[in-house]
Amino acid sequence: MKDSWPKPRPRSWRRTGQRPRNCAIPSAPLRRSWRNSGRKRHGSERRVPHAEMTYEQAVEHLERALTFGVHPSLEGIRAVTQALGRPQEAYSSVQVTGTNGKTSVTRLTAALLSAHGRRTGCYTSPHLQEYRERIEVDGSMVSGGDFAQSLSAALSAAEGVGVRATEFELLTATALDAFRAMRTEFAVLEVGMGGRWDATSVVMPVVAVITGVSLDHTAHLGNTVEQIAADKAHILKQGSVAVLGPGTHGLDAIFAERASRTGSPMRAVRAHGTSSPLAEEYTVRFRVLKAASVPGGATEFRVASSFADYGDLDIAAPAYQAANVATAIAAAESALDGPMDSAAIRRALDAVRFPARFEVFTGDPLVVVDGSHNPEAARVLAAAIRESFAGAWPRVLLGVLGDKDARGIVEALSDVAAGFAVCAPDSPRALAADDLAVVVRDVAGSDPQRYAGVSDAVEALVAPGRQPLVITGSLTTAGQARSILLAR
Repeated sequence: MKDSWPKPRPRSWRRTGQRPRNCAIPSAPLRRSWRNSGRKRHGSERRVPHAEMTYEQAVEHLERALTFGVHPSLEGIRAVTQALGRPQEAYSSVQVTGTNGKTSVTRLTAALLSAHGRRTGCYTSPHLQEYRERIEVDGSMVSGGDFAQSLSAALSAAEGVGVRATEFELLTATALDAFRAMRTEFAVLEVGMGGRWDATSVVMPVVAVITGVSLDHTAHLGNTVEQIAADKAHILKQGSVAVLGPGTHGLDAIFAERASRTGSPMRAVRAHGTSSPLAEEYTVRFRVLKAASVPGGATEFRVASSFADYGDLDIAAPAYQAANVATAIAAAESALDGPMDSAAIRRALDAVRFPARFEVFTGDPLVVVDGSHNPEAARVLAAAIRESFAGAWPRVLLGVLGDKDARGIVEALSDVAAGFAVCAPDSPRALAADDLAVVVRDVAGSDPQRYAGVSDAVEALVAPGRQPLVITGSLTTAGQARSILLAR
């Protein structure tokens, strides 16, 4: 294990490739140039006509597509994008997967590229309030008209080739088309689930990011972290740079084997003083200098790579975001094929927002909304509560979906909760409040307050004089609570 802080190296190292320890990875350039890939820089024009549609009509079409479920295949999205004229070939893509942290890394990577003057699209999921939140360009959500136009094109394409597209396939095709229409240079795409059959895998990314792996979506991806890692590894394509976030520790061999087959150079992101599967010149290091001591406070940290030492940075977020920033820096460096400007990094960190990721609503009482929906994410949330609340624990309002590990979530949060309240979010997949209350009583040893829905719980618990509140358990619960709080 090399424990030293990375030292900047001359630019020529990028052309030498790298060989991970104990892994046979062929030499390859760090970044495949689109100029040599045979792709048209701005893609071809749409090949299908599309009817004019309002945003409200577009939403109705998407809600009908919800019934089509999940397709373990890329044939549908490939056919739709082919009919659209392969919009994904109009720009360079960065694809981001991982059990936790992928939304934050997607947003951060897009913000970093935008801050460096590159027009950048950002595609995330799920949305919290409305569909068009998922598609941004340079930090701004697309207009309802632009969203409807690109969705109209996607629907016409699907109809034209006889594809019964799922909601996520239609949204992905919409985003890819919108990014072409808005002439982006980069698109940063968050994988919906896994990697192998995810609709975003229709792209050939120049950078493929895996933030980490833990147990989630086991019905679709496998019952072990090794099986899930193997599925996520499929985002590595020929010539793409692989960026392995801190959460991949212990699974490096799985990603190295895939990288060997695709000829993908690898970079690892690790905390200072921890082991790396790669030589130090291919490792991006981060070190937390000072964690946020109050909700909404700043975390101070440092990031260094063999491209550059970016000095001391800060972000208005808990300490766990330092790892996500370092991962995003590794991704953006790889996409830009060189070092970044420290001032631009600071502008990006000032501008980026993390809805429903330890999102603080100040007032009486203070409220934190967080979409943690599995035990690992709940443990990260618990660590953030310890940093920010300093023993004056908040009450925790939980709303969990029925296919999630409610017991594991409660176990992770029980030591930092002054008490629990439970509710059922407005979703057909929601775990009933009475059933969640049984889990809380069994794990935490106390009977939680019960509410029929999120709105009832927020009305009762977010009132003057009440103790601070953390609302969590699912992105559905977080999104519904967030809508109520923003409307106040």
